[in-house]
Amino acid sequence: MGWKGMLFTLMLFLGAVHGQVSYSIPEEMSKGALIGNIAQDLGISGERLKSGKARIYTGNTEEYIELKREKGVLLIKDRIDRESLCGQTMPCALDFQMILENPMEFYTVTVEITDINDNPPTFEKSEMKYEIAESALTGARFLLDKAIDDDVGINGLSSYTLKPSDNFALKTITRGDGNKHVEMVLQKPLDREKLEHLSLILIAVDGGEPQLSGTMQIDITVLDVNDNAPVCSKPEYKASVTENAPLGTAITTVRATDIDKGNNGKVTYVIPKSTAANLFQIDADSGVLTLIGNIDYEKRRIYEVDVQVSDQGGLSDACKVFVDVTDVNDNPPNINIMSKSNTVSENVKHGTVVTMLNVQDPDSNENGKVTCVLNENIPFAIKITTNNFITIVTESDLDRERSTEYNVTVTCSDEGVPSLSSSVTLTLQISDVNDNPPVFERSSYEAYIVENNTPGLSIFTVKATDSDWNQNARVSYILEDSSVNGVPVSSYVSVSADSGVIHAVRSFDYEQIKDFHFRVKAQDGGSPPLSSNVTVKIMIQDQNDNAPQVLYPVQTGGSLVAEMVPRSADVGYLVTKVVAVDVDSGQNAWLSYKLQKATDRALFEVGLQNGEVRTIRQVTDKDAVKQRLTVIVEDNGQPSRSATVIVNVAVADSFPEVLSEFTDFTHDKEYNENLTFYLVLALAVVSFLFITCVVVIISVKIYRWRQSRILYHSNLPVIPYYPPRYSDTLGTGTLPHVYNYEVCRTTDSRKSDCKFGRAGSQNVLIMDPSSTGTMQRIQSEKSILDEPDSPLEVRRSKISIMR
Repeated sequence: MGWKGMLFTLMLFLGAVHGQVSYSIPEEMSKGALIGNIAQDLGISGERLKSGKARIYTGNTEEYIELKREKGVLLIKDRIDRESLCGQTMPCALDFQMILENPMEFYTVTVEITDINDNPPTFEKSEMKYEIAESALTGARFLLDKAIDDDVGINGLSSYTLKPSDNFALKTITRGDGNKHVEMVLQKPLDREKLEHLSLILIAVDGGEPQLSGTMQIDITVLDVNDNAPVCSKPEYKASVTENAPLGTAITTVRATDIDKGNNGKVTYVIPKSTAANLFQIDADSGVLTLIGNIDYEKRRIYEVDVQVSDQGGLSDACKVFVDVTDVNDNPPNINIMSKSNTVSENVKHGTVVTMLNVQDPDSNENGKVTCVLNENIPFAIKITTNNFITIVTESDLDRERSTEYNVTVTCSDEGVPSLSSSVTLTLQISDVNDNPPVFERSSYEAYIVENNTPGLSIFTVKATDSDWNQNARVSYILEDSSVNGVPVSSYVSVSADSGVIHAVRSFDYEQIKDFHFRVKAQDGGSPPLSSNVTVKIMIQDQNDNAPQVLYPVQTGGSLVAEMVPRSADVGYLVTKVVAVDVDSGQNAWLSYKLQKATDRALFEVGLQNGEVRTIRQVTDKDAVKQRLTVIVEDNGQPSRSATVIVNVAVADSFPEVLSEFTDFTHDKEYNENLTFYLVLALAVVSFLFITCVVVIISVKIYRWRQSRILYHSNLPVIPYYPPRYSDTLGTGTLPHVYNYEVCRTTDSRKSDCKFGRAGSQNVLIMDPSSTGTMQRIQSEKSILDEPDSPLEVRRSKISIMR
């Protein structure tokens, strides 16, 4: 105890109270305002105040009033708020003592603080929602949240008004504590078929001047069917709990009954949204009221918990639970997550709210002032709103490709000594937006493929990546529409949509197309999809797939072309020139000429590079008139391809000599004799086979006839028997199956053909092994006849002398 307290106690013991004085002033007076002349009111001179060192003693309470000794007056030292000082207590007064010394005297001073109308009525919630059955009885009561007016007396809450008032009326109840409670009473039955939703305005007004008011909206949904409301066993319950009681402490039990049956008779207990709802919880089935939050005696001494009792049909009753808080001690900041987004899109705008927090510190004054901060290096900021609410908003651009999530830590500290703090960490996932198109690994592609490829051959692969995620990063490859030489590019190549592998659709021919280009589009799976293009050039490599073609001398089937060389020709005489081309390119088209065969190799030579046929010696009279040269033309490919040409040379000085030499047709006679032989041989073989078949058929017929006669004379029952897999056609056929024979005949018997079709089953037709040789001989003779250089073919040719 300080010296002031000891002095005050001493005065009380001495009983040196010389007088007292009272004043009455309104709240919110300005600093320095005059309260009264205490020297005049107590009859004390100014000199006595100075000599007695007059001073004011207030104890441990805050000093709102100061004494001016020189003038002997009391002045306002600090602004006085009656609501903060006394709350709802009336009257509200400041009691202090004025002390004088030499001799020691003290006076009691009482300053009454009167209320002014500076606070409007306010509701804890701006909106209430009810669900009321259409069968609700007239007179049903619905408890409404009361308005709170910090003023007292005439300036306090005066009355309520409900608009519109067609179906409901207000009932105001003044309880023993002087508080006014309001209920909404149904005065006209509801009809859901006419009006399903009602919107009412509850207006609370005070009695001050000027009159202040507050409003709350009431939304009512009309339900069907249920016609009996639950009834609380008593309208009010009273209970008590210590402020440091552990969470989950049972406070009391609210009981209600509903005479309905089934779900309509099942009673559910609920606490409407309010301040008390954050501290208390009622079991929906049992009605047990438990403590779920921290309560503070210094903040509030009594809680009115509104309990809504409802059945499954929407009918309800209401009661109150008055919870008296028994004082103890405590308290730090409390962070409540009101709403949060676990996932934030990366393309949100700056200032987008991602989380809303409610920060409350039940302490008062400096200890209740809270400051909140975020951890560093994150693209978020705190935005402070009213009523202890803060929001976390985006401050800069988000990019999921740089960071897929953020851990946001909110730390709130009060200004007490020592400072108490609390924090909460929120994990925000950044959801992907399709903001990145696929990117090819290269700006353009070139690929090579050798001609004569197999259709469907994989040429190469294009690859594109997308830095987005999931479906937005799924890349599909599309061949863009274009044409190559007027033909759609899709008839040349195809692109695998998933892998990007480019396949050849057709076999390429270098001689027709040497290269072509097209565009491949990579498109992601986003919505809308993004895409990018790349140019692909396909170059076809040549392959030695074309043999040289001889342009001269022209080879004809019906005439013979011959070059004339006079017998007087000198060495190096140009007989003719073999002209050939190769449609391949590069070294595959480099041609060389060689003399393969000749009637007289010592007489002619062929130029290796130019194909010129020249004499290499002097022509003599001994040289034959008819000279036949076979020239082979080869390209330089690997492997090389070649073509042959026959050059007929007539060594003569005059045309009659050449004509007599080239009109020998003995080879035609030879050819005709050979042809006749083969025809006779074929006819003999066919006749043999026909006679054999006839003999077999007749033998089988006779055998069956004899068997049937034996069975007939033996008087035994006739049981027809058919060998396995044999079918009888019209009762007379004996062949095991039907066979198809296709015979193709031409005027040239060498090109005739006979095809044997297979049977309908898997049986194998066994032929006479002796016929194999004949067929092989026919085939070999056919090959001989088809040989272009055979003498038979030469004899059938016509001779044409060209110079």
